[in-house]
Amino acid sequence: MSARADPGPQRPTDPLLEIFMERRGNLLRFYSARTGSPSLAEDLVQELYLKLATRDPEVTAENPVALIYRIATNVMLDRARGEARAAARDSAWRVVAHASLGREDIVDDAPADEAVASRQRLRQLVEAAAGLPQQQRRAFRLHKLEGRSHAETARVMGLSVKSVEKHVSAALKALTARLGR
Repeated sequence: MSARADPGPQRPTDPLLEIFMERRGNLLRFYSARTGSPSLAEDLVQELYLKLATRDPEVTAENPVALIYRIATNVMLDRARGEARAAARDSAWRVVAHASLGREDIVDDAPADEAVASRQRLRQLVEAAAGLPQQQRRAFRLHKLEGRSHAETARVMGLSVKSVEKHVSAALKALTARLGR
């Protein structure tokens, strides 16, 4: 009798993920051609993988390749919409928060008493955030303070986007309750 090495527990295979892995190079080229950025294409392929890996495994399709490319397109469009919203938000903030003369910004520093009050509010927020559960605190920091998207935060934390959204929401509720705002 010959001794064979036990390959360990077999993971169930996911046909959609197998097709994704076979076509990963094609998906990179798909995204690169549309975005013009190899690094953005790599990020989008990772987001696509997360979408596929975290989907309901019961969801199947007659044409899985078409489904993957449909989801790939949606991931790319979601990213573009998010970037457009961020640009619009930044532009609107710039219009409201900055004065300019010609094409030069005019510095409009807050009065000293407002700056002190702002620092105190920030210190209170930091102290309140320190009291949050670890996952909530990390999700809040990555999303709200570092400005990462829910998808980026999910990728960094190794969670689903839904979980990140729940952690951020719970953190905001807790901070609002604690700070009374």
